[in-house]
Amino acid sequence: VQLQASGGGLVQAGGSLRLSCITSGADGSINNMGWHRQAPGKQRVLVATITRGRRTNYADSVKGRFTISRDNAKNTVYLQMNSLKPEDTAVYYCNADRLGRSFQYWGQGTLVTVSS
Repeated sequence: VQLQASGGGLVQAGGSLRLSCITSGADGSINNMGWHRQAPGKQRVLVATITRGRRTNYADSVKGRFTISRDNAKNTVYLQMNSLKPEDTAVYYCNADRLGRSFQYWGQGTLVTVSS
């Protein structure tokens, strides 16, 4: 299973970005999907998750600003990020697991930089 994240870039505070993550090699068995982020010098932390049934969960720091969604037919997960803040600057990683399995697959990360 491979995950390919894209959509990162440089944006001014208050702006928006949409991240995408396409999975391949899972033959329709992708279950939970999510996004984590890692700021410079800090640990990787959860941003948002979405189940196969589209139940969502968000970190408190992004609630009301970020929206996670998915297209099961395309095995793709999205992260719409609005009202971006400089503290949102990080490398964003997508992850996924497969039905009946706990192993987590990770994408390569995409850099989001928010300037003040």
